Amino acid sequence: MSSFSVDEVARLAGLARIRLTEGEIERMAGELDVIASAVAKVSEVATPDVPATSHPIALTNVMRADVVVPTLDRDEVLAAAPASEDGKFLVPQILGEE
Repeated sequence: MSSFSVDEVARLAGLARIRLTEGEIERMAGELDVIASAVAKVSEVATPDVPATSHPIALTNVMRADVVVPTLDRDEVLAAAPASEDGKFLVPQILGEE
């Protein structure tokens, strides 16, 4: 089982550019120890004969049939828009480009 020292947590916080107080560093070291022991416990159970899974219950996509239906009229949609130009929505420029 891995044990995280206060010095290691402080070093990692520095690498990640995260400012932590001494109390936060000590608390984080304890929390990382708990996480590391949980990962070690899972690693003990995950043997080659246990298949890897991402979810405990199999997921199934529910798809509806594609049905062709009439589309909305472009002029009617653009009439409801705040602004339009050349058959398209007109939106404010945000990037300052020409």
